[in-house]
Amino acid sequence: MASLSEENYLKAIYSLSQNHEGKISLTAIAELLGNNPVSVIDMLRKLSDKKLITYHKKTGAKLTDKGHKTAVDVVRKHRLWESFLVEKLGYSWDKVHEIAEQLEHVHDTELADRLDKFLGFPAFDPHGDPIPKANGKVARVSKTLLSEIEPGKNCVVAAVKNTSSEFLQYLHKLEIGIGTKIKVEEKIPFDESVIIQVHKGKKTTISQKFSQSILVE
Repeated sequence: MASLSEENYLKAIYSLSQNHEGKISLTAIAELLGNNPVSVIDMLRKLSDKKLITYHKKTGAKLTDKGHKTAVDVVRKHRLWESFLVEKLGYSWDKVHEIAEQLEHVHDTELADRLDKFLGFPAFDPHGDPIPKANGKVARVSKTLLSEIEPGKNCVVAAVKNTSSEFLQYLHKLEIGIGTKIKVEEKIPFDESVIIQVHKGKKTTISQKFSQSILVE
């Protein structure tokens, strides 16, 4: 059984691998987890010894089948707990990530399946991320960054890449959530900011960072 720290590393490698083919660099793992490279190297060696990853300091890390299963199990529990906290306990979507970070490490083998059934087998969590099935399969959904939508086009918010409380609270202030319809009005070449239309013709100017933190369909 992997420890809490080991599960966090496996989940980080899994997350990085979703947008990257091949092995994941030590630098990318260190940046995502906020850990120094020396401690990252030590942990990657431990995970390699446990056959949870393959690792070489020059080429990076990759999950083994065993490591992938462990990572997906943790991700599944995290996203199910987020759904439970929002749907059943009334938490706002900016509050649930940190709580789910703690709950995802409960190792009871039946808990995730019971939670999944209780929630009605949801396909996506409150942030728009797909929830892995009990067999480990994860739905592949075609999504595009809001920054890539051309002026004059309409789209619908499908997920958020940034799940920080600050960003989610800002989205709430703008009345933007999963399923919100957005029309891209104009892109400003000077700083890559974007003018969007949301809710009954209301226009808002958003930064490049903002537009690259939203996934749309």
